[in-house]
Amino acid sequence: MPPERFFLELDPPEALMRDWPHVVIVGGGFAGLKACHALAGKPVRVTLIDKRNFNLFQPLLYQVASGLVSEADVASPLRQMVGQAPNIQVLLGEVVDIDPQAKQVAFNDHSYGYDHLILASGSGSTYFGHEEWRPLAPPMKILEHADEIRRRLLMALEEAEQTRDPERRGFLQTVVVVGAGPAGCELAGSLIELMHRAIRCDFKQLQHDRCKVVLVDAVERVLPTMHPNLSTAAATHLQGAGVILMMRSMVKGIAPGRVSLEGTDGPQELQAATICWTAGVRASRLGALLAERTGCPVDRGGRLLVEPDFSVPGHPDIHAIGDLCAYLHTSDGKSLPGMAGPAVQMGGWVAAHIMARRGGSSVAPFRFTDLGSMAVIGPWYAVADLRGLHVTGLAGWVLWALAHLAFIPDTENRITLFTKWMWQIATRQRTALLITGRPDQHLGVDVGLFRAQLHPEAEATAAQQDSEPLAA
Repeated sequence: MPPERFFLELDPPEALMRDWPHVVIVGGGFAGLKACHALAGKPVRVTLIDKRNFNLFQPLLYQVASGLVSEADVASPLRQMVGQAPNIQVLLGEVVDIDPQAKQVAFNDHSYGYDHLILASGSGSTYFGHEEWRPLAPPMKILEHADEIRRRLLMALEEAEQTRDPERRGFLQTVVVVGAGPAGCELAGSLIELMHRAIRCDFKQLQHDRCKVVLVDAVERVLPTMHPNLSTAAATHLQGAGVILMMRSMVKGIAPGRVSLEGTDGPQELQAATICWTAGVRASRLGALLAERTGCPVDRGGRLLVEPDFSVPGHPDIHAIGDLCAYLHTSDGKSLPGMAGPAVQMGGWVAAHIMARRGGSSVAPFRFTDLGSMAVIGPWYAVADLRGLHVTGLAGWVLWALAHLAFIPDTENRITLFTKWMWQIATRQRTALLITGRPDQHLGVDVGLFRAQLHPEAEATAAQQDSEPLAA
């Protein structure tokens, strides 16, 4: 007889739930959240584990970095989104180990059993073996990174307003963005617009024509995964806005205020007070951990090579979805892109697959519905590839805005963002330009559960109780 597994709570769950299978979902991003929504109200016990207590809408992080919106506009508490469902429990913590044989995950010094495990822990930034660059060129993967980019740029402009040295003033008004994908193009376009607008309206000593945003990448064109016509349109708009494009230029080194490049014209050096990194993406460390525990192969980006049902080879009870998996079972054999659309579809399909298996049936094989890709390049200008239909300019921006509002999982945030965008259209003002905190406090952020301190004797008693297993 299999051991009973209960929710992590002082009182046992309702008697009806005691025999229900337990589904553990790691990660509350697009994929994990969709799986939770699909399993809400179903005869399964669901535990969602995340090291943050909110869902982050990453596609709009660049708007946080450039002061268009605030942190709360792109993040929603997980407990409010799915935790109110009677069969779903949300736990704050970081999974540090997985035991496929015992069917347990380890987090917060506990071992927690599962019947089905869904890993949707997403991806992070990689510096291609140069982690020493991270504090010098913040990535843009979490809220704190966006806060740090905004803080550094605004602080540089404040210093530039007070300096008498024209050379240093030019240095302070220069930004380098590494990576010419959608995130890099969106960030570069938004930062140059922020600088021009702020200097024209808010600063007295600065000249807007001294502002420079340099977009750097080793690829041949911006937005390399899009159609060349859209790349050309995006490049033309960025250059017209004042962004300097340096394609076919590889970053060889980053030092405080300096970026060394190797390009077609030989070595070059850029000096900038603000450096941002959007170039490299790598699956979360849980991919490597699970590969070690199960022998599952991974691709160059650390993503797990999963079966057609997103399960790990040899472990049909473990599924990897979202940015953590490399799904090659497509009509053209190419891996699905790490975007919101595929992640949402994966989460919904895996949830349906698990429920079908529990009922002794099956679902139709997974088929990705490609809704296209898009990127906003500047105010009211975006490029969109809708399955071969290419749209640019204001029409592209409208499509981009509608698509992003549709994907935002929280209704309140959807209304807030729409209101702020309309206000910006009418006034061209940004409302989230506060400088708070200390330098670099947003880097190396610790996440997960922090235990409150007790009296030493009480602390020892609590530690002994916490060391007891949560699941048999």
